[in-house]
Amino acid sequence: MASGCGAYWQGDLGKSFIYNRPVSSLIGERLALTMTISICSILLSWLIAIPIGIFSAIRQYSFFDYVFTFVGFIGISIPAFLLALLLMFGTYEYFDVTVVGLFSSEFAVAPWSFAKLLDLMKHIWLPAFIIGVAGTAGTIRVLRGCLLDELGKQYVIAARARGVSEWKLLLKYPVRLAINPMLSTIGWILPAVISGEVIVSVVLNLPTTGPLLLEALEMQDMYLAGSFIMILSALTVIGTVVSDLILAWSDPRIRYE
Repeated sequence: MASGCGAYWQGDLGKSFIYNRPVSSLIGERLALTMTISICSILLSWLIAIPIGIFSAIRQYSFFDYVFTFVGFIGISIPAFLLALLLMFGTYEYFDVTVVGLFSSEFAVAPWSFAKLLDLMKHIWLPAFIIGVAGTAGTIRVLRGCLLDELGKQYVIAARARGVSEWKLLLKYPVRLAINPMLSTIGWILPAVISGEVIVSVVLNLPTTGPLLLEALEMQDMYLAGSFIMILSALTVIGTVVSDLILAWSDPRIRYE
C-alpha cells in the first residue's frame, strides 16, 4: 500500500487496461488541448456575459433587456450536444465546411508547427463557443439579478444623491459585489477544465480528456478512471481554496483577520 502511494506521488498512475499504456502519458497528451478549449470557452463566456448582464440590469425592462433575457433562456434550455449537432449540420449544408475535430486531415497526426497552430485556431472557435453558450446564458441571468439587488440598496441611493457619477458608482461597488457568484464557482471551473463537456467532445470528435474519461468508465478501466476521479477531486479542493481567497480579496465584508 505504501509503495502504491509512493508511486502515485511520483506520477505513476498505473497502466491503462484498454490502451496498455501508462495512464499519465494518456492524460498528459490530451491535457493541453482540453485546457485550451476550456479556458477559451470560460473567457469567451465571461467576456460576453459580464457586459450584457450589466447592461440588462441598468436598462431593466427595456427592449434589449427582454431580447437578452429571451436569448439567455434559449441558451440555457438547449443542450450543448444538440447545439453542436445543429451547427455541424448548418456549416456543412450551407457552407460545405466540416467542423468535426480540432485539426484538418493533413495536420491531424503531423508534429506541432506554426501551421498546425494556425489550423487549431481555425477549428477551436466552434467547440469553445458551444461549451461556453450555456455558461454565458446562466452567468447573464445571475449577474443581472445580483446587480439589480445591489442597485436597490441604500448605499447606492446615498452615493447617487451625493452626486457620484453613474459609471464610477456602478463599477466601484455594485458590480464588484455582484460578480461574487462568478468568483465562488471557480471551484467548479477547475475540474471542468479537465473533464470538459464530455458529450460535446464525443459529438465533435475532439481529442480531449472527456471522451477518454467516458471510455474508461464504460470499459471499467479502473486505473484510468480512478486517476481521473482523483485529479478531479484534487482540483475541486484547490479550486474551492482559490475561490475563497479571491472572494476574500474582492469583498471586504468576508475578509478574515
